[in-house]
Amino acid sequence: MKKKIIFMVINMNVGGTEKALLNMIAEMPKENYEITILMLEKYGDYLSSIPSEVKIEFLNNYNNLKDILNKPPHKTAFRFFKIRKFVKSFNILNSYLISKHYKDRGIFFKYILKDYPVIEKEYDVAVAYAGPMDFISYFIINKIKAKKKIQWIHFDVTKIGFDKHFALKNYKKFDKIFAVSNESREKLISLVPEFNKRAQVFSNIVPTELIRREAENGEGFNDNYCGLRLLTVGRLTSEKGQDIAIRVLARLINEGFKVKWYCVGEGSSRGEYEKLIENYGLRDKFILLGKTQNPYPFIQQCNIYVQPSRHEGYCITLAEARCLVRPIVTTDFAGAREQIKNGETGLIVGVDEDEIYQGIKSLLINKDLRKKFKNNLENLQIDNRREIIKLSSLV
Repeated sequence: MKKKIIFMVINMNVGGTEKALLNMIAEMPKENYEITILMLEKYGDYLSSIPSEVKIEFLNNYNNLKDILNKPPHKTAFRFFKIRKFVKSFNILNSYLISKHYKDRGIFFKYILKDYPVIEKEYDVAVAYAGPMDFISYFIINKIKAKKKIQWIHFDVTKIGFDKHFALKNYKKFDKIFAVSNESREKLISLVPEFNKRAQVFSNIVPTELIRREAENGEGFNDNYCGLRLLTVGRLTSEKGQDIAIRVLARLINEGFKVKWYCVGEGSSRGEYEKLIENYGLRDKFILLGKTQNPYPFIQQCNIYVQPSRHEGYCITLAEARCLVRPIVTTDFAGAREQIKNGETGLIVGVDEDEIYQGIKSLLINKDLRKKFKNNLENLQIDNRREIIKLSSLV
């Protein structure tokens, strides 16, 4: 009999968390698991990438909850007050203030989900996969029936708005907490040492054969550029560090290097970055390619892959660049040293404009070093079996 597993996420927008989920599902034997993905909202380019055998469900009436969850409660309460829904206005504000007083957002979640029934179907494993996202954690704990429950941590919790008080009260209700790298686990334990025995590392799965096949099948660069190509893949947001990359490229161009820097991804900082590109005179040198479901041809065809992130949990695009044996320069975020051996399979530099500049420059002028990194990466084997066994053992 197939084991029933449900993963809960926000949506299936193009991002590392969503890609990691698809990669893991691809490695799970179809004959052993009945998989469901429960989303808060029906949104994202990766919706079409979900395997046909996976069940897709959406949270009913989430549109009615979204504003209450994401907007300041006093503004939401005032909005209901203006349309003469006085009781609802009072209850929203009151439950929020009580949750603030007791430092437990669960009180607020309990109110807004008071009319939402527990899902009837029982699962073998229920996973709060988009973690840490407190609403999803609360929903898995209180509204889904499952023999085992798992909280997934995808980020460096010291760099985001992590609610320690919510975690202390609620994470103990999970059977296991998975963090995507040793360092992201250590950062979690530094904030909540009570979870030292409960937290375990579950590295993001890299489907090597699929990535290499997709790299050959898709389309990559089409600008007939003859110089060296730098590439970064990731959302256009401050945490991914593309603003640093723009300044670094300006220095490289000023020194006379024949190089272009391409970025695959989309995000809220596009407008800011476009202005920065204009200010540095890099309109035809720093290229924003937009988002794509298949970045692998670009990764395979670039000369140097650069990950200038300010923080990560486990950078899946870095793992993909390793899989496609690209010379790599990466900043020293959580999990980077678990993927790259500095000076052997890539360069690890500080989250600093000058260090990133020096790292890239050393690879641009040293063809033998680029070749060394590629040769060393080719000799590495990525084994996903260990992680699938961890999940199977819980079932």
